[in-house]
Amino acid sequence: MKRILLTFSLFSLFTLSVFAQNRPDALAKYRSGRNLEGSNRLQEATAVYNEAVSICNDEINRKIATRDTYVVMTWTLQRLKKYDDVISWAERGLKLYPDDYRLNEIMGEAFFYKDDYERSLDLMQSFVVGLPRNDRVSTAYFFMGEIFRIEGKFRRAEIAYSTAVYLEPNIALWWYRLGLTRESLKDYASAQEAFNRVLKLNPNYKEASEGLERIKQFDGAL
Repeated sequence: MKRILLTFSLFSLFTLSVFAQNRPDALAKYRSGRNLEGSNRLQEATAVYNEAVSICNDEINRKIATRDTYVVMTWTLQRLKKYDDVISWAERGLKLYPDDYRLNEIMGEAFFYKDDYERSLDLMQSFVVGLPRNDRVSTAYFFMGEIFRIEGKFRRAEIAYSTAVYLEPNIALWWYRLGLTRESLKDYASAQEAFNRVLKLNPNYKEASEGLERIKQFDGAL
């Protein structure tokens, strides 16, 4: 009898292991979609994103969802530009996992794209306070910089953008926005530095070259 029970237990563990290995992985699908999108294979990326959403929906319907299910669902819907759905699913996730600040960040992005800057800023700020070491904190600071720049609060924007590029120094767009903000503050030497960083990352970044041309008239300040 003991041998039978042992054999059954080993078989059950083996079955569970095989199931886990074969279980669809929404996060892997999401990452695959990002890679395809980065290669400008947008139609294929959309198809893979939709697969990730389907996997998340299935996990929720079968009541095997985790907090990561809701996070991946919202990340994927964000890539699909379904901002109302992002907000809806993030709110549902936060009811179950109120301490998962990743949902605050992605919901903040959705509100940004819906031009609700006040709610976006509140969510981004709560995210960086709640998860200051998360790898998306730099993105949150970038969006805060965007909001402050759009609202004409250039000093605050400069601080937010500077934090973003300090945490993630290899994104040309972020340096460009920092350069624009410093130019608006008439800090031309620092603007020049930012535009040069853009061109170091991407020599074909036309707007950064134009920025450098604009501030040449302020040679005395450089």
